[in-house]
Amino acid sequence: MTVVQRIGLTLSALLLIASAPRLTAQSTAQSTAQSTARTTARTTTPAAARPNIVLILTDDVGYGDIGSYGARDIRTPNIDRLARGGVRLTDFYASPQCTPTRAALISGRYPQRAALERALSTTGPSLDAGLPANGSTLPRLLKNAGYRTGLVGKWHLGYRPEYSPNAHGFDYFYGFLAGYVDFYTHTRGIDGLPDLNENGVAVSDTGYMTDLITSRAVRFIENNATTPFFLEVAYNAAHWPFQRPGHPTRAANNGRFQGPDDSIPATRADYVAMLEHADGGIGTIMATLKKRGLDQNTLVIFTNDNGGEWLSNNAPLFHRKDTLWEGGIRVPAIFWWPTVLPAGRTMRTPGITMDLTATVLAAAGRAIPGSFEGRDLVPMLAGRTTLAERPLFWRIDTRERQQRAVRRGRWKLLVDGDDLLLFDLPTDIGERHDVAASHPAIVRELQALLAAWEADVDADAKRGAVGR
Repeated sequence: MTVVQRIGLTLSALLLIASAPRLTAQSTAQSTAQSTARTTARTTTPAAARPNIVLILTDDVGYGDIGSYGARDIRTPNIDRLARGGVRLTDFYASPQCTPTRAALISGRYPQRAALERALSTTGPSLDAGLPANGSTLPRLLKNAGYRTGLVGKWHLGYRPEYSPNAHGFDYFYGFLAGYVDFYTHTRGIDGLPDLNENGVAVSDTGYMTDLITSRAVRFIENNATTPFFLEVAYNAAHWPFQRPGHPTRAANNGRFQGPDDSIPATRADYVAMLEHADGGIGTIMATLKKRGLDQNTLVIFTNDNGGEWLSNNAPLFHRKDTLWEGGIRVPAIFWWPTVLPAGRTMRTPGITMDLTATVLAAAGRAIPGSFEGRDLVPMLAGRTTLAERPLFWRIDTRERQQRAVRRGRWKLLVDGDDLLLFDLPTDIGERHDVAASHPAIVRELQALLAAWEADVDADAKRGAVGR
């Protein structure tokens, strides 16, 4: 049990009278469930029947930009087909920026522990930063379990060879290392250097980046159809530069950030075209699985790396990427596995990126390392059990914004600068009604949990920095 969990149990007991009894009971259940998950997180599926796993990420897509999440002006029939045939989570969370979300996925731990809580740039100290390949990251564990492992698309976890996808255990990598590239020239932002890479070697290909990602994903599936495989498909759609498919252009100023104050701003229609094209790529991937007879025993997960940007629709959530308001961290999450999961189910249990890591490992028959901070979601998704309540944490600390947040159950505490804001999310998804004055005991409890978590992850990051 982590420091945060021990403090959470103690505080719950002390605040039994001031707080709702529900918090204390669920904290006890949380402790038991986490202990059980750490020691028994293996599937009972025979090795010969181990599923293939395809994890699909889109980039900077709004919560309300997927049909099954309420989109009205965007058509995403292939993503929506996954939702109809699987389980959709309404309260799933990522980090407020792309690098920390990807670090959480690959490491299975809060990204603050690796000192990766901001998006890596292509200049300055970022060029030497990255996620250490410590031998126990997700692709390495799957590779050691006999899975073929592939990543096509965006990496964004370091530029040096020791931080590369291959160093982490991906058998195959095709894509780019930076946070974004020109969709047609495949050059990265700021310095404009070519960034298309295949297994550590610079390559030059012609085509729209979304199409190149889809085609390499299809090739990986076809080349590994007779062995269990894990494939991460990391689309850069619909991240800027906002370049439509079928209209070759060169992004201005090496794809610098495009905002609504540009002299000729990008449009919602540009964004829609990019996202719909990525949805088409997902359809192609699913068709390939079916053609090869793999669709029934493949776990497909769809999600996004953070909240949407200014062209996105994050409704009914407030704000967007780079913040800890719900619009910056709550993302779609869909799980499709026909032989295991029911069709058409919607669940409101909160989840977080590290749960994907644990879920993938458990589905592959691997034990979840005790240091990992996520939970296997499949038993809950399948309706066999419930997921005990636990606190989830976030932090963003940039020149422009300093925020911290914790969610436990229905309550979310947002520390925005010096302000403590409390929201009852089931009744106030848009975070419009601060109820801190009505529930000071809950504010104090969550504030203490948050402080303990920060001390814990910062100590871990410091130990890692000393060791590197």
